[in-house]
This record gives sequence, C-alpha cells and structure tokens, in this order.
Amino acid sequence: MTLRYAEDYRPGEVFDLGSHRITETEILDFARQYDPQPMHVDKEFAARSHYGGLISSGWLTALILFRLMLRGFVCQETSLGSPGHDETRWLKPVRPGDMLHGRVEVTEVRNSKSKPEMGFVQNTATLSNQDGEVVLRIRSTAIFKTRMTADK
Repeated sequence: MTLRYAEDYRPGEVFDLGSHRITETEILDFARQYDPQPMHVDKEFAARSHYGGLISSGWLTALILFRLMLRGFVCQETSLGSPGHDETRWLKPVRPGDMLHGRVEVTEVRNSKSKPEMGFVQNTATLSNQDGEVVLRIRSTAIFKTRMTADK
C-alpha cells in the first residue's frame, strides 16, 4: 500500500480490496471457538434450518472484510485505528465455498479540530459474493495521521 495520509483520501474514491474464498473449515473452526451457534457448527441442524445449510458467523465474515481492508485500504504506516462503526449489516448468509469480494468507498474526510495531527476518513465497506450480492455492509470511520505529522 502506498504511503497515504488522511488528506490523500478523497470522497467518492473507491478501493477494490480483492477476494477471499471462504472454506467450511474456516467457518467451523471460527464458530467452534467464538460463535458456536448450531447454524455455524452443526451441518445437520443447519440443513434443517431456514438457512438450508451451514453458514458463516457474521463476525467471521466481518473479519474477512477487515483483513481485505488492511491489505487494500488501510495504510499501516499512517493508521491510528478507528473510533468505531456506525453501522454493520449482514444482508445475506455466507456459505462454504463462497467467493467474497471487498470494496471500500470513501464518503467523507476531515481533519480533527482538537488534534490536527489526525484526520478522519469515513467510509462504506462492502463484501459481495460470487453472484454480486452484497452480504455485508459496514459504515465506519478510520483515523489516519495527517501530513502535519510527516513534517515532525
């Protein structure tokens, strides 16, 4: 990732984050440890449920999107974390074998009034499946160093 400060992000700018194929093993391993609901860990139960089969934990799906964002949107050298997410929506179930594709659009950029060495980059990140259906949408804010920091 190219060195990018808060001011280098532009509203309307879109970042293609690449893809990730989710596996049954990932779904089961994650769910057994962190989200052991039957639709995530029990194939027979999941098949009889309204999901019609095993599905990923929404939290695993969100972490896959986050990993893609770290590779294709977040500049590690200037990132200062995030104050949080404004919206997280799981729109469709994610199933073993799905090819997930990430995308981020910058919606607003502003410098901090009280801490001019940091800027806020609001964005909407989506994860879509192989059929182009959005399975996850997250609206959040990332904090990045400003160019003022580079001058120090």
